[in-house]
Amino acid sequence: MRRILFLLLIINLLQSCSASKIKKIRKETQQAFMEPFYDNQFLGVFIYDPTSNDTLVKYNSEKFFTPASTTKIATLYTALNVLPKNIPSLKYHTTGDTVYIEGTGDPSLLHPYFKDSTALHFLKGYKHIKLNLHNFETTAYGPGWAWEDYDAYYQPERSSLPMYGNVLSVYKNDSITITPSFFKNDIKPMVAPKARSQHQNIFYNNLHKKDTTVTPFIVDDTLVKSLLDTALNKNVELISKFPKVNKQTVYSIPTDSILKRMMAVSDNFLAEQLLILCSATLSDTLNLKNAQRYILEQNLADLKHQPRWVDGSGLSRYNLFTPESLVHILKKIYMEQSQERIFDLFPAGGVSGTLTNWYGGINEPYLYAKSGSLGNVYCLSGYLRTKSGKTLIFSIMNNHYKQPTEELKKRMQLVFENLRDHY
Repeated sequence: MRRILFLLLIINLLQSCSASKIKKIRKETQQAFMEPFYDNQFLGVFIYDPTSNDTLVKYNSEKFFTPASTTKIATLYTALNVLPKNIPSLKYHTTGDTVYIEGTGDPSLLHPYFKDSTALHFLKGYKHIKLNLHNFETTAYGPGWAWEDYDAYYQPERSSLPMYGNVLSVYKNDSITITPSFFKNDIKPMVAPKARSQHQNIFYNNLHKKDTTVTPFIVDDTLVKSLLDTALNKNVELISKFPKVNKQTVYSIPTDSILKRMMAVSDNFLAEQLLILCSATLSDTLNLKNAQRYILEQNLADLKHQPRWVDGSGLSRYNLFTPESLVHILKKIYMEQSQERIFDLFPAGGVSGTLTNWYGGINEPYLYAKSGSLGNVYCLSGYLRTKSGKTLIFSIMNNHYKQPTEELKKRMQLVFENLRDHY
């Protein structure tokens, strides 16, 4: 009896110590975000323990913020729930030696990174190729995108059948390689204020400077046909509508390879095309709003703060999410996916992608998260592994600050390390 009472006393003491320790780390974390440094900006914080269902820190967590590229977390969740194991590359119907095709939004076809040619290998087996491009109901640019960034590498146009990532790549070393070579006569060897003419595919490039440049090109039906003609060495016919038949699908690379690339380097083009792919999977219409509506009404119907979600990438300042909303989505991912898959898809602090130079662990990563940056905006949302083996889910959103972003990151890193070491 005495032994049992002694064990109960020890357990109570340990629980009391643990509660005291958590109370201390909570107070320290809250105080870190109350410093005068944050006085003249808009800050939102939500840190949550999914195992105990306990909120550690909650500050402005129900207010809406510009999320920047942390919007990609919602895109990731949509893709995880809608897309199959491999990317749907084309929808088609065959009759004899003729194949009717339409795009699904697959971004991997001859992409500079993926270099996938699955669709081309499939199409080479047919004598006549009839292409429908009229299933695309998404604008080339998202709402609120900066029009003056039309020549910026991070803002390619969205389309139904993208090729080469919808960008012109000029690789310069001992020789010059132009991809796609279709544009080799449209490059002016000169320095200009912009890398491309605003309304036509005329490019300006200092061909004597040894670097690599990536410039979006303007996408239209004629160009898509020409690029496909060249790639296949065949004449593709444009048609106004697809036959009323049951369509089949050609699948290309593993879906996770695109998801991982999107998250690692915060690739805006991949994010936009993933939502278009989701739309193509749900229906015959390529409209990313359909994919957003579906996931919000189905899987995220329990979201307390419904976001203003206008694009897949977070390029638009029209996007609005709360820290609690992002943690809610991250929790869904945590509950529905294996930890191994999650940590493989998210950038790892000090190791990969946009987090390579920040939030590094001692012997191994402890933070797996998606960052988001725009002018005067820096947000970070994801997962934190503590030394005790627990996983915390967090979202920290900084808007309207004027201090150096590097200083923000330093302060956030101190908070993360304290949580890692003592929670």
